[in-house]
Amino acid sequence: MSTTPQGIHSLAFRVMRLCKPSFHVEPPFRLDPSDLFVGEDIFDDPLAASNLSSLLSSHVNKSTDSSDMTFANRFLLHHPSDAMGFSGLLVLPQSFGAIYLGETFCSYISINNSSNFEVKDVIIKAEIQTERERILLLDTSKSPVGTIHAGGHYDFIVEHDVKELGAYTMVCTALYNDGDGERKYLPQFFKFVVANPLSVRTKVRTVKETTYLEACIENHTKSNLYVDQVEFEPAPYWTAKILKADELYPADNLSTGEIVKPPIIVRSGGGIHNYLYQMKISSPGSEQVKAKRSSILGKLQISWRTNLGEPGRLQTQQILGTPSSCKEIELQVLGIPSLIILDKPFSVHLNLTNHTDRELGPFEVWLSKNSAHEKFVMFNGLQTMALPAVEAFGSTDFHLNLVATKLGVQRISGLIVFDTIEKKTFEPLADVEIFVESD
Repeated sequence: MSTTPQGIHSLAFRVMRLCKPSFHVEPPFRLDPSDLFVGEDIFDDPLAASNLSSLLSSHVNKSTDSSDMTFANRFLLHHPSDAMGFSGLLVLPQSFGAIYLGETFCSYISINNSSNFEVKDVIIKAEIQTERERILLLDTSKSPVGTIHAGGHYDFIVEHDVKELGAYTMVCTALYNDGDGERKYLPQFFKFVVANPLSVRTKVRTVKETTYLEACIENHTKSNLYVDQVEFEPAPYWTAKILKADELYPADNLSTGEIVKPPIIVRSGGGIHNYLYQMKISSPGSEQVKAKRSSILGKLQISWRTNLGEPGRLQTQQILGTPSSCKEIELQVLGIPSLIILDKPFSVHLNLTNHTDRELGPFEVWLSKNSAHEKFVMFNGLQTMALPAVEAFGSTDFHLNLVATKLGVQRISGLIVFDTIEKKTFEPLADVEIFVESD
């Protein structure tokens, strides 16, 4: 929409964009003369149908006579395609068209001299105004346009990467000398609104040490989007891999070795396309703890093209997951003998890991006696084992000597770790099943 202040000016701005034209339709639709005289049931009679062309030939030949200046045949069908009413002409849009976030606003601007005399020393400025800022697109103050002759014009192209939603105003101004030598100032305002072309919905699922991210891209425009690339940039300490259906069936994938990857078409008016990413923590140690405690997974980079080949690019905000709780002290079983004999000692290999950024310990390890069930696996020797302090993000290995007092499937349960400095008891080791055999 253009707004021009009151007053008589020799110059006027015209702002144009590359937009898709539409077909020009000429109503009313044309018709065949036979439809006026006979009905559809005439073809049920073979004799009448065979003589139909001779009955109408005289009337049709007369109506299509090129010497007939009455235009009596202007509504008649001369070709079957005439029934659609298309004249063969295209109509250019009369508005700016839709402008979307992530695209490049490109406009062809022409300043026309509609007076009968030339104007001189023309200084032209063009700028974009948003709610937050003003961006200068063109300024000819240092090199003014010398002369625009009567009926002439001066053309230029401006571009701007659209990075904000909402109302925009493009301001075009001209300072010039008219035919009487009077210095005049012409401002014109062109307003448009920037909309969101697509939306991204995400779902995050965590299965053990693997996190799955599902991203659904929905098209909100009135034309198809040809998506060139959807790339996920993982946060630090994470790695991401896209999962595709064709990777499950490599024999059916006939596009192996393609140099140019065809774009993915997301249909207009709510079409969607889904992407699935498999994420894992890249390295163990302190990085693993930091990644688990952070809810940031990464962000998506999306690039596409419209029907006319205009590129667009968007970057999502940080995608958040659910931070997993990380134990301060973690006790893990590294090894158990394959053969355990009744009433004979055996050794269990364990690892104690400190997941904090400070030193913890020394520790004491024992088997809890507060249990509703009788235990048949116990310490062999001293009932408490002392362990040294473990440095920040460090770990230590140790062995426990145990003995089983009953045959069959038994459990090592209630193994407690106690910090002697902080007087704190940590979560016990999960039950571990063993099989006890006779000698």
